[in-house]
Amino acid sequence: MKKQTAGIAFLRVAFLTLALAGCATAEQHRAAVANNANDRVTVGTVQREIRVGMSSADVVQVLGSPNMVTTDEQRRESWVYDKISTETAYSTSQGGVSALVLGGVLGPAGLLGGGVSPGYGEASGAKSVTQRTLTIIIKFDNAQRVRDFAYRTSSF
Repeated sequence: MKKQTAGIAFLRVAFLTLALAGCATAEQHRAAVANNANDRVTVGTVQREIRVGMSSADVVQVLGSPNMVTTDEQRRESWVYDKISTETAYSTSQGGVSALVLGGVLGPAGLLGGGVSPGYGEASGAKSVTQRTLTIIIKFDNAQRVRDFAYRTSSF
């Protein structure tokens, strides 16, 4: 009798494991593929680190190389950092596979008697796409020191 009880317990655990195997939230999926690099340029970085009077070398250390460098009529440089990010999150869910075993006995030849009734769920899902832009403009004086800076951000 102990073999039957152990076999039924094993089947219950196996079916429960199959039913829960595909359950993951969108946040778990996003965390698995997220790019958490420390060198990302953000509004917070600009607000905390960039100051009037900073040298151009210090700006490069904080923000990296600019995307574009222009000069005005007095030959003073302006640096433009233009960042665009797209985040796509997919979430899918599908009903688990379930089985109902009725009146079965686990014997030496495997499961004897009873009936097996498989169940199938329907799949559903969602996709979310978010785009963000960050434009930073830093203007330097003749001594290559920050004389002014501005930033713009958008999310859609």
